[in-house]
Amino acid sequence: MHQPSPRLTVTVGPVAHGGHCVARHEGRVIFVRHALPGETVEIVLTEQGGDAKFWRADVTNVLVASPDRVEHFWPEADALRAGARNVAPVGGAEFGHIARHAQLELKTAVVREQLVRLGGLGDEEVTALFARGVEDVDAHGTPEQRAGLRWRTRVGFAVTSAGRLGMHAHRSNTIVPIKDMPLAVPAINELALWELDFTGIERVEVAAPANGSGVLVLLAPQGQASEKAAGAAIKRVARALAALDTPPSVGRWNPENHAVDVITGRGWVRESTDDHEFRVSGDGFWQIHRNAPKVLTDAALGFLLAGGYVDDGAEVADLYAGAGLFTAALADAVGPDGSVLSVEGSPNASRDARKNLHAASQVTIAQGRVEAVLGVKSHGPRARRSAAAPRPSFDAVVLDPPRAGAGKDVVRAIIAGNPQAVAYVACDPAAFARDVKYFSNAGWHIAGLRGFDLYPHTHHVETVALLVPNGLKG
Repeated sequence: MHQPSPRLTVTVGPVAHGGHCVARHEGRVIFVRHALPGETVEIVLTEQGGDAKFWRADVTNVLVASPDRVEHFWPEADALRAGARNVAPVGGAEFGHIARHAQLELKTAVVREQLVRLGGLGDEEVTALFARGVEDVDAHGTPEQRAGLRWRTRVGFAVTSAGRLGMHAHRSNTIVPIKDMPLAVPAINELALWELDFTGIERVEVAAPANGSGVLVLLAPQGQASEKAAGAAIKRVARALAALDTPPSVGRWNPENHAVDVITGRGWVRESTDDHEFRVSGDGFWQIHRNAPKVLTDAALGFLLAGGYVDDGAEVADLYAGAGLFTAALADAVGPDGSVLSVEGSPNASRDARKNLHAASQVTIAQGRVEAVLGVKSHGPRARRSAAAPRPSFDAVVLDPPRAGAGKDVVRAIIAGNPQAVAYVACDPAAFARDVKYFSNAGWHIAGLRGFDLYPHTHHVETVALLVPNGLKG
C-alpha cells in the first residue's frame, strides 16, 4: 500500500535509465515511473526524505497526456488504476502505458545517453553507430506477440499472505495478487497458477521453453517453516499440478544454493536453437524472450564472422557462458581444428555446458570466476596475473556478463589475451557503457552496435556491440 504521502503535480522531463522519467519539484529531482516526457501528471511519492539526493514517485493521474500514452494492457500493473485504489501497481510492465514505437524510441534514447555520459562517446559517433536504434524483434509474430505480449519463457512469482500467486510492486515488499501474466508465453498462463493454494510456499519459478518441450515449476517453501510443514506444502501443490491436463515437472527449490529436488518429471528443461539442443537445470540462466537465443547469437556471431575474426581453426572464448548458447555456435564456426574456452561461474550451469557440449572436442569447459580463469589473481586497482595460471590468448571473445557488467578487471584480462575483436552482449546500458569506457581507455573502440527490444513493456534493453582495438575498423 502507498503511504499517505503528499500528491504533487509535476511536468515530466526526459526519460532516464531505470524505467522512469526525470521531474523536478522545488529544486528536488524526482524519478517518476509510469510517466512520459512532456506530460503534466499528479504523482504520489514512494520514496522520500529530507536528506535524500532524489525522490521516487508513481503517477496517479494524468492532467496533460503525451500522444504516445495508451491504455495499459494489464490492470494490476496500471499505475492509474492502482492509484485510484490507493494501492501499488505490480512491477515488471512499467512501460505498458507507452505505445510500442515510442518504447523503442525511449530505449534508444537511454542507450545513447549512457554511451555519451558514461562511455565517453561523442554524440555524432553514437548517431553513426546506432542509426537503427533499438529494433523490434516481434514484428513478424502473432497479433499478441506484435503487441509485445506472450514473450516471457521464464517468470518468477511471489506468494501473498493468503497463499495466492502474486508479484512484487516495484522496490517493495508488497505482493500484489494476480490472475494473469500477459507477458508470459501461453504455456505458463495455461497452468492457471492463480487458482491454486500456495500456502507455505514463498516463491514460485516457472520455465516454459519456446519449443514446447515441457514446463518446469520450482517451489521454494517458506524459510521459517518446519521441514514437516514445508514438505506438506510442496506435496499439496505438486498434487494440484499433477491433476492438470498437461502436468508440468515439479521440483522443490532452494534459492540459496540452487539445489532442486525433483518431485515429478525432471529438474531441468530442454531449450533449443536451429542447430542445437541445450539442457538447462532448475533455475539456470537462459534468455527469457522466446526469440532471444537466435537474435543474440545471430548478432554476436554475425559481427565476428563478417569481420573475419572467427573462422575455421580460430581460438576463441565465451565468457559468462551459461549452458553454452554462444559456445555451441562458436564451436561450429571454428570447426574441429579450432578451440573454444567456455567460462562460467555457476557450478550448475557449468555442468549443463559439459553435458550440452560433450561431443565438441574443440571446447574446453572451465568453471570459475572469469577473472581467475583468465589469470587475474586479485581484484581492484592492484589486480595482477596469477603465476600459476598462464593467461590464455584468443583471436576473438564473446562477452555476455551479468547485469552488473564485466568490470575493469575482466576487461583488462581480456585485452591482455590480445584478441582482435570482442562481441559484447549487454543487458544493462549503464553497465555496458562503463565497460566501453574501460575498453576505450585501453585503446579500443566500438566498431558495430545493435539494440534489441527483448523485454517489451519494460525499460530493459539488450545491446550487442563489436569492440576492436584502435586501428581496426571492424
